[in-house]
Amino acid sequence: MKISDILKSREITISCELFPPKPGGVLEKVAGVVADIAALSPSFMSVTYGAGGAGSHNTADIANEIQNKNGIVALAHLTCVGSKRAEIVQTLEELSNIGIKNILALRGDYPPGAEQVSGDFRYASDLVHQIHAVGDFCVGGACYPEGHPESASLQKDVEALKIKVEAGCSFLTTQMFFDNNVLYSFMYRLLKNGIHVPVVAGVMPVTNAKQVARICDISKTALPPRFKAMVDRFAAKPRAMKQAGIAYATEQIIDLIANGVNHIHLYTMNKPDIAGGIMANLSEIFG
Repeated sequence: MKISDILKSREITISCELFPPKPGGVLEKVAGVVADIAALSPSFMSVTYGAGGAGSHNTADIANEIQNKNGIVALAHLTCVGSKRAEIVQTLEELSNIGIKNILALRGDYPPGAEQVSGDFRYASDLVHQIHAVGDFCVGGACYPEGHPESASLQKDVEALKIKVEAGCSFLTTQMFFDNNVLYSFMYRLLKNGIHVPVVAGVMPVTNAKQVARICDISKTALPPRFKAMVDRFAAKPRAMKQAGIAYATEQIIDLIANGVNHIHLYTMNKPDIAGGIMANLSEIFG
């Protein structure tokens, strides 16, 4: 089933993201995580491609585990930075052969210190065109409520996003954010610029203090005072921090749904207990 159809047919959805093991890691451990999260009955599950394509072969294996062994629709991430067209076509054919029809098209990050690398694709929109040229895939794209770090302005970022949507993205998934007002402003900018595809709100449950430093370093996401106060109060108490992080994400999701943002994507960090805690809190909402 295509994710575009899921988003149309279900009033409220919740999905989960997983990532492959690092090179040399054990795939069987991730298979157990897949089974545990699949038991929560998410609307679909996505699997990342790995930085610079690292772990890309495992992406297909995990997508197969999600969809063909656990019965949950799989969304495979695909990055194109530094990739040759033949490599992308081969990956798409591999995914198609195991029945994966949903792709999240991403440019991917440049290596540290590089502004560009050689390859056949410069932008995610180029990748979107290529995916549609290969087969009948449902293609999603990433979006950044606070603006892509490389964009000159919020308006320029939305203009670039519109190009990606017009290339054939049928839905968008947001980068994490911790202030819902940021997303509401972003949604207004999308509508103002004629972007009407479904937006899946990406929520990151922060359950340990180390995640905060990593988030600030990688995504430059703004941290609202209420979130900072939570971290300051519970950072030294791991069990309390975990409980508080689940509660914060739960409250964030409830507010989103109450304001008409009905599609939620959990960045689970491969932790079924975190996803399970949030979904238990929302059992009547998603039931």
